[in-house]
Amino acid sequence: MPRPTLGTIAPEINLPASSGTNVSLKDFRGKKNVVLYFYPKDDTSGCTVQACGFRDKIKNIESESAVVLGVSPDGLSSHEKFINKFDLPFILLSDEDKKTCKDYGVWIEKSMYGRKYMGVDRVTFIIGKDGKIAKVFEKVKPQGHNEEVLEFLKSIQ
Repeated sequence: MPRPTLGTIAPEINLPASSGTNVSLKDFRGKKNVVLYFYPKDDTSGCTVQACGFRDKIKNIESESAVVLGVSPDGLSSHEKFINKFDLPFILLSDEDKKTCKDYGVWIEKSMYGRKYMGVDRVTFIIGKDGKIAKVFEKVKPQGHNEEVLEFLKSIQ
């Protein structure tokens, strides 16, 4: 599946959340911008840097009328441990069947040490209050990504 592009309506999601409910994009439509970030795996080095970056800027991000949602194929128990270990103040969504990752074009073939395997590409989508893709951050570097996202959110207010 190709990635959604700027100005198109974001594919709907309905995923089990660390908050104990299911979360859909329509929950935020008309109310908040959504920082929907896809990451490979809970409690790994890059994913931890990225999550803690969002944690450290959450007040600033929320002040720009935005909510952060992290998505990975990990289950809810893994998300719970990750949240508790690093005191993450935002919702993590569990995409165990990888449907949402595929809908967003982030379930890709990767290669490490010559071995090919399927995994999640680290990509962040900013979805506007109108439900449309406002920004796509490709090839995200975990360090400093929180600042990039915050700068973009400030630019669209």
